[in-house]
Amino acid sequence: MLRDFDYDNLPVVDIVNEIIIDAVKRRASDIHFDPTPDALIVRFRIDGDLVDYAKVPFAVKKNLATRVKIISGMNITETRLPQDGAIKTTLEGVNLDIRVSALPIVDGEKIVLRILDYSMSMQGLETLGFTETNLELVKKIISVPNGIILVTGATGSGKSTTVYSILQKLNRRETNIITVEDPVEMKVPGINQVQVMSDIGLTFANTLRSILRQDPDIIMIGEIRDDETARIAVRASITGHLVLSTIHTNNSLNTIERLLDMDVERYLLGTALEGIISQRLAKRLCPRCRRIRKVTPYEKDIIKKVLKIDIEELYEPVGCPSCIKGYLGRVPIHEVLQINQEIRDAIADGTPKEELRKLVYGTGHASTLLEDGLKKVVSGITSFEEILRIIDVAEDFGEGDEELRQALMGKTMNKKKENDYEIL
Repeated sequence: MLRDFDYDNLPVVDIVNEIIIDAVKRRASDIHFDPTPDALIVRFRIDGDLVDYAKVPFAVKKNLATRVKIISGMNITETRLPQDGAIKTTLEGVNLDIRVSALPIVDGEKIVLRILDYSMSMQGLETLGFTETNLELVKKIISVPNGIILVTGATGSGKSTTVYSILQKLNRRETNIITVEDPVEMKVPGINQVQVMSDIGLTFANTLRSILRQDPDIIMIGEIRDDETARIAVRASITGHLVLSTIHTNNSLNTIERLLDMDVERYLLGTALEGIISQRLAKRLCPRCRRIRKVTPYEKDIIKKVLKIDIEELYEPVGCPSCIKGYLGRVPIHEVLQINQEIRDAIADGTPKEELRKLVYGTGHASTLLEDGLKKVVSGITSFEEILRIIDVAEDFGEGDEELRQALMGKTMNKKKENDYEIL
């Protein structure tokens, strides 16, 4: 049911405030203002999915978009070029930190508000959904005096939350921590944070060179985006600094390959790399309405082969007034790899991908995203269908068990065919 406002009598200022506050109350991560020829459609992204919220009539469409641009510090006369802005204010006692983007499209300006929530980062690593084994691995990895630690995953997978949680853990009075970010997403007392401004030449690479002359103990790079930044980061980590950064890759093995593609020397990468934390977000089952059902033979077989356990029942989503289609919130799915000497030697020696895969996944050094996800399925935290939705089985599970890989891929392909048929 769409929210209906009294557009004739209610000021646009109040309507915008109400939309933002309602989005926060509903745990939305983004607010989308989508222009159409006759209206402005407002949608919230909740638990990863866009949900229709309101339909703003044509007469109010332009005024509402202008109001959002004003409070985010944009140029309201410019409608032909993309713009970025920010909103930092307090509404109804709620402190808001919002990133705003405006993009000209054929029907007007599409505006997206990203609501930044750092409450999870402030609560610490223990609250981020790591299994006990993975949490201990992360603590060991971040305790090293120097080297590079990477947090990987897609956009919106919670990388920044994990990175800031690690920084909170490492932030001590006797330690000099310097970050270079674009943008600085969360201000942390006791940490020196640099905002990248590429238009004046303050790039990641240039800033990193200056940071190395600032006597840092720990360096955090918001994201490794290019070859030069990757090489400087790796070199900084072997000269006595602990470097923490993010990169857009799927898993630990892909991360190693990506850095090598960025022309990072093999011997340097093998020496510098200390650990990789890969993650994705799965929808969390609503605890109020989830129900137990019998497992299918397919599910039982997959769980048996991956986790080596027999299971007879699993939880499935139902749906109730408290959730959306049986899901409420999200839970991270992790893969944590601590680099040991055997893997270092393999990287430096140019070991083929399949042999490196066996070293990473076949000897117990790291559990795959699929394994961690299925553990959370068995625990009733998420559903089997949700794990298959977010994990690229062919990429993440690899070639280790060809029979299992084919079974999983077959299931995924069948789902895609069903979806294509529904669209047609």
